[in-house]
Amino acid sequence: MKSLLHLLALALVFATANAVTVNQTTSVYTFANDRLSFNVVKKNGYIQNLLFDGISVLGTLSGNAGQLYSDFPSNGFVLTGNSAAEIVQGSDYAGIVLTDNDTASGALVQRSWFLRDGETGLHSFVRLAYHNATVPSKGALGEVRTMFRPNGGPWTTLVTNSEQWAPLPGSAAFAKQVQVQDATWYLGLTPNDGYVQQESDYWTKYTFADNQTNKAHGLYGQSSDATPVGAWWVVNQKDTFFGGPYHVDLMVDGIIYNKQSTGHGGATAQDLLADAEKYADPAWNAEFYDEIAPHVVGYVPTSSRGSFSARVQVPEGATNVIAILSANGVHFQDSASDITAYQYWVTDVHDGVINIDRVKAGTYRLTVSANGIFGDYVQDNVVIKAKRNTNVKAKWVAESAGTELWRIGVPDKTAGEFKNGWERDTTHPRQPSKYRIFWGAWDFPNEFPGGVNFTVGQSDEGQDWNYVHWSQYGPTYTRNDTVTDINRWTINFNIDAGTAKKLTANSVATFTIQLAAAKTTAGNTDANQGAFPSFPINTYVNDETDPLVWTIQPYDSSSCGERSAISCHLLTKKIQFPGTSLKEGDNRFVVRVLGTDEDPS
Repeated sequence: MKSLLHLLALALVFATANAVTVNQTTSVYTFANDRLSFNVVKKNGYIQNLLFDGISVLGTLSGNAGQLYSDFPSNGFVLTGNSAAEIVQGSDYAGIVLTDNDTASGALVQRSWFLRDGETGLHSFVRLAYHNATVPSKGALGEVRTMFRPNGGPWTTLVTNSEQWAPLPGSAAFAKQVQVQDATWYLGLTPNDGYVQQESDYWTKYTFADNQTNKAHGLYGQSSDATPVGAWWVVNQKDTFFGGPYHVDLMVDGIIYNKQSTGHGGATAQDLLADAEKYADPAWNAEFYDEIAPHVVGYVPTSSRGSFSARVQVPEGATNVIAILSANGVHFQDSASDITAYQYWVTDVHDGVINIDRVKAGTYRLTVSANGIFGDYVQDNVVIKAKRNTNVKAKWVAESAGTELWRIGVPDKTAGEFKNGWERDTTHPRQPSKYRIFWGAWDFPNEFPGGVNFTVGQSDEGQDWNYVHWSQYGPTYTRNDTVTDINRWTINFNIDAGTAKKLTANSVATFTIQLAAAKTTAGNTDANQGAFPSFPINTYVNDETDPLVWTIQPYDSSSCGERSAISCHLLTKKIQFPGTSLKEGDNRFVVRVLGTDEDPS
């Protein structure tokens, strides 16, 4: 009897230990559980031959296509081609930690992949380090991305979120495409293509971007036996996703960007997406992540995390309240400037009640933001202790500069409420928001000849104010010329007699501008480059010859309009001027951005 029990125990241990198998040849490691298998190529750490229930989800190898891998387009970090590989195996999982230590540059890249018994997805971690005091510029991170990059396979549909999805363009559409911008093509020469019929005549990877509140995104299709299949990146640990919840980045364009999981069963892409989004909870698999934490440098186990709660009295009229914990003393958009920083947020704040769990112990800035309210609530020196809850009570007083005369738009850190923003393209069945489509599809000079002319109280923000203030426009696919006389926008408004009486010699007026983004010739680089790395936004009040000036700097620059985004690097400016510049009756502001043929001075 003792012997039998002993044998049974051995059998159970043996079966558990091999629930995830690891084998190797001279060129690859092969990982497998009952449903998923893949090869890790020894020379570069790329994943190939990923099979899910026998379905080849990466398709055939062709160049970098047909693989799952991380790359670094900015060249600040590189793979050495001689990765040190550590195989890690537990009772119900196996993994590999690949380390590339480029001693010549001082750059270190560490990529980790783990597979668990019974799961149909991979757990992925990327760590970067740089140690080179003599050549610090080579440590610039630039861009790092992990990509599920199929070449073929069962995929038919791109899915950003529950609202934004569309068919993949077919090979015939790509064969006849006309490039109109980087990563952007006109596909209207194949009007019978599913994407062209359903979504747009223009194709760009930026159409399927999203902000960092995204829970899951990916590809949908059907196997050869008509089984619905989905491949999804699910990011449930966003500790180091800098830029906050408003930051926009690529999600899917035939390639899926970030953390991958696969699943099947169900009828539609939205069913599978909803299933994938369940795993975006940071507490999901927390025990497993604690178990592998010794092998994943930088991952913070539960024992070093606490929680945060707050009750913030928000201003009247605040909607869509968001709370963010970020680097102490730094705007949440700039948290990446602190390499030790972690970041957390919650987007479903109701009645000012905030709860954020699994926060790394440390000192943070709390930012509370909302639609409809100028400014944010900011509190520094919020201390989170491990295994403890930190509670804050506060009152948020909205910014004010006196009696508000008028307001155009909604202070919500986007340009969506204006024409061609959230507005739907009703000419296609999918009816995407217009901002998602290539900007050249909406011919601004035809829509706004000579620029915007907006009258407060009469004009419609959604039709009479554009989502982008162009300094110049064109050329585009449908326009060969460049138009430069559309950069002066006029705001007309009336001041009544009662208000005019307050415009004394001692009165001060405040003009507040909030931008969802601005672009100089610095582009997305922050570098002092190009003809106009900085430029002024000049506002002329009535007949004043000296404008109110706001200078956009290279480090303020982003490329929202060209990248089909509605919110990028957020900017705001309050400009004061004498109240006597205004008058009873009709008044006028002319807001001018720099044209290419103008002197910025």
